[in-house]
Amino acid sequence: MKQPNILWISTHDINPDLGCYAGVWPGAEYAVTPHLDRLADDGARFDAAFAAAPICAPARSAIMTGCFPTAIGTMHMRTKAVPPPEVRLLPEYFRAAGYYTTNNVFTDFQVEVPRTVFDDCSASAHWRNRPDPGQPFFAAFHGMATHESQIYLGEEAFAAATSHVPAEAKHDPAGAPVPPYYPNTLVFRGAIARYADLITEMDAWVGRILAELEEDGLSQDTIVVFWSDHGRGMPRAKRWACESGLREPLLVRWPGRIAPDTVVTDLVHTMDLAPTMLAAASLPVPHHMHGKALFDRNGRLTDCPNEYAYGGRDRQGETEDTIRTVRDSRFRYVRNYHPDRAPMQHNDYPDRLATWAELRHFAFLEAEQLGRGERKSLLTPLQRQLLAADKAAEELYDLEADPHETRNLAEDPRHAGDLARLRQALDTWQQRYGDLGLMDEETLLEEWRPGGCARTTAAPAVVDTADGLVAECPTSGSSIAWTTDPPGNPAIPTPLEKIAGIPANDGRHWHLYTTPVHPEAHTVWFQAWRLGFQPSAEVAIKVPSALAS
Repeated sequence: MKQPNILWISTHDINPDLGCYAGVWPGAEYAVTPHLDRLADDGARFDAAFAAAPICAPARSAIMTGCFPTAIGTMHMRTKAVPPPEVRLLPEYFRAAGYYTTNNVFTDFQVEVPRTVFDDCSASAHWRNRPDPGQPFFAAFHGMATHESQIYLGEEAFAAATSHVPAEAKHDPAGAPVPPYYPNTLVFRGAIARYADLITEMDAWVGRILAELEEDGLSQDTIVVFWSDHGRGMPRAKRWACESGLREPLLVRWPGRIAPDTVVTDLVHTMDLAPTMLAAASLPVPHHMHGKALFDRNGRLTDCPNEYAYGGRDRQGETEDTIRTVRDSRFRYVRNYHPDRAPMQHNDYPDRLATWAELRHFAFLEAEQLGRGERKSLLTPLQRQLLAADKAAEELYDLEADPHETRNLAEDPRHAGDLARLRQALDTWQQRYGDLGLMDEETLLEEWRPGGCARTTAAPAVVDTADGLVAECPTSGSSIAWTTDPPGNPAIPTPLEKIAGIPANDGRHWHLYTTPVHPEAHTVWFQAWRLGFQPSAEVAIKVPSALAS
């Protein structure tokens, strides 16, 4: 069976706010998303997909490794983790199997990305650049159009950022679906309308990528996956371990394997994508992955779905908090390890945004009025909970009756059985996989980098044999790459590559080492990488003329 190509298209900071989710997700009917709606029509729409964390880097680390962030140490925002040695980034498995792997261009995966992972990781990375047009590819495109920062641009900049949104597709703030946990003000209506415009802009970008796939005659041979990292970039969504922070759109098209108009209501983690892609390509799924394959190489959906979906929130920037959550098909349970801390603690970056400022301002005005002996409510009790000084130790929500999670049932005796069951499910999950988020971060960092110094991957040992150059690295968990390109001057990263964290490229193409190397040059350079370690020194091997072809 021919191995399928794989195309990942991801975006930032959205819930299932796409037209195809109308009736499934509150307010989705407001969206204008023709290309993504068509993608859903042509394949599978997953109605209950959840991120592992409500912020980008930890959430993406789960997707790229198939592992819970709390189990591998990638749970704190912008930490540089040292995962267990068996952990790899997903595309490396495909590259080892002969795929051409590309990433355009975001790499916020909580680890430095080794040269072993992608053939091309740059702002120009594309399947069209593969040297052999018949080579299968794994190509990832990560769009920034819907990132929370874009909602709050100035008028001129926002117009430029939404230049592909026609006038008739612009969203009217008067009709913006404002959830009950936000005040229905011009600021919030405007932010939601802008958020929807950005989704329409992103939809046009998706359409252009899919058109390129069609132009190349590859649509029938390619699994297309669309996903977001976590919830919308507004208060009580991104950064919150709740439905609006963790619930995601997930669409998959695989012609001839997954039937059009398929709807999957089973609980899934976006983390499940890693084992799913391997299974679909008939590649072995590593035993250490925590995710579950959602379908097999024939597109058959699993007959053993997830019983629960898990998630958590840990340090984000300077804001310290620890929250764990588990959800079944009806209820969400939340455990707050620091109930004495505010739900909406100060956080330097988002506190500069208009929606955060609006809530703070209303709370300030209410406090001033109270000090004068007045009481004029600007916020509802539900909205005021966001700005409270503390929070409940436990929360339980009936998502069928209360999709916005407005009524905490944790102390309701009628739901004592549901509370006990989900408590136990969360305990069992933590015991099975471990939870490094419960460990003091300074202690964890010292274990990873004693004295603040990162360990260095050992240099590979290379032996010239009759079968070719054979390389090994003594560092557990390491991967090796090789090149015949001599060292050169690093290229200057593009502005997009700088934002995405792509290091300067030295202009050399590095191959993943999987079998003995038979070089066509007289010098071959080898280097080894282990996630969380410094790369090894380069090893230059001079190949005798008799062995060089």
